[in-house]
Amino acid sequence: MDIQLTLKLNKQTIDKAKKYAVNQNRSLSQIVEDYLTTLTLQKTDSNKDDIVISPFVKSLSSGISVPPDLDYKTLYSNYSVEKHK
Repeated sequence: MDIQLTLKLNKQTIDKAKKYAVNQNRSLSQIVEDYLTTLTLQKTDSNKDDIVISPFVKSLSSGISVPPDLDYKTLYSNYSVEKHK
């Protein structure tokens, strides 16, 4: 059962959101409902302090651990020097 909700938002935000909704071929109500559903699922399915990582981001994991004191700037600088010799 759907219930009407009234929100007070900045006019520019509403205008941008409406344009976004049109570009996505969705209603603004659908977008807000999906967003609120996502927020409430995250709060009930996990601890508040936990970070929720999407399946896509998890799929990017290489399994390689990086030392916390790694000097990536020096490594990249050395790599660039060698590459452009």
